[in-house]
Amino acid sequence: MKKFILSTAIAVMGLVGLNAQSTGFEAGAFVGFPMGDAGDLYSFNFGITAGYYWNVGEGFQAGVVTGYDNFSGKTVMGYKVPAFGAIPIAASAKYYFDQFFVGADLGLGIGTSTGAGSAFYYRPRVGYGMTSLDIYAFYKGYSNNGSVSSIGVGAAYKF
Repeated sequence: MKKFILSTAIAVMGLVGLNAQSTGFEAGAFVGFPMGDAGDLYSFNFGITAGYYWNVGEGFQAGVVTGYDNFSGKTVMGYKVPAFGAIPIAASAKYYFDQFFVGADLGLGIGTSTGAGSAFYYRPRVGYGMTSLDIYAFYKGYSNNGSVSSIGVGAAYKF
């Protein structure tokens, strides 16, 4: 059994090393404006992202993303709405048409604010990719018995 586990570990490390030459880490930031009912409670959306992508086909990348997302609260009828924060953990995919791309993230948003639970997270996006930078526009939402969503722009540096 020990030999099997050791052999499996060596094989996985070899595959990861082989794939590492065709993968990419990227990190970035975004700004957005809350939409719908969230626009009544929150004034601004900003955050950071980090992702790791594997090339799985001609122009197609799949990976994982995470980060931190913050919605700044407004003052409504004399009451300051507290900020809403979340950590998204999601699967991600991008398809490049020459330098333009479409992509989507789907996963879980873990609330960091007091009383916030977890929610379904989604973020479709379109953008323009350069050698070391992606610039994109997105629509993003967290859904759990209601939703918090925003529309905005972001950039990610590809390492």
